[in-house]
Amino acid sequence: MAIENKPGDKFDTVFGQSDSTYETSPARIFKIIVIGDSNVGKTCLTYRFCGGTFLKNPEATIGVDFRERTLELDGESIKLQIWDTAGQERFRKSMVEHYYRSVHAVIFVYDVTSLSSFESIPEWIEECSRHSVGPLVPRIMVGNKCDLRDRREVPTTAAQCLADSYNFPLFETSAKEPSEKEHVDAIFLTLAYRLKSHKPLRLKQPRESRVGQLWDQREQEAATCQC
Repeated sequence: MAIENKPGDKFDTVFGQSDSTYETSPARIFKIIVIGDSNVGKTCLTYRFCGGTFLKNPEATIGVDFRERTLELDGESIKLQIWDTAGQERFRKSMVEHYYRSVHAVIFVYDVTSLSSFESIPEWIEECSRHSVGPLVPRIMVGNKCDLRDRREVPTTAAQCLADSYNFPLFETSAKEPSEKEHVDAIFLTLAYRLKSHKPLRLKQPRESRVGQLWDQREQEAATCQC
């Protein structure tokens, strides 16, 4: 079961906590980046997952667009931070280093009606490697705009062949079609379940909070405890 976060929900650390007491377990936060050429539907995919609707007439992303959604997976809160970057190099140049920092998962998106966007996927994969995204970071390949069947340029067989060559799962979907919402959710849930199985990971925040310091102190004490 997926539970969306409330509008305006904010956080200061990777641990979600009550103002006074720890009534629930702290949420684990994972950073997922969505990359690919311009106009492949990256923003619409993230909006469909986080907002549940299709974003009509989206403006071109300039720099980085940021959304998040909290899921309840097997009784544990998992917060996904989804970073959607501009596909155009002139908008991305100043943000690249920050964008790839502390990444927990990557989604590569192409447009099934644009062969050139599909052919760019290896370049995006190479960019990840150049910016030190480790080989153990989960990756998924997504072909978007499957509703435009008459305009398809990328056969599923070709996409599957490329995905298999990198050992990536492949999803084909449409951010526009309401009937595809569960399929879009499955893309992110696949990553969420895989990330959930890993040990807790922390994103580096602009300010070190007192909660984070206390948590690290507890971990150190536990590691040195002789009892």
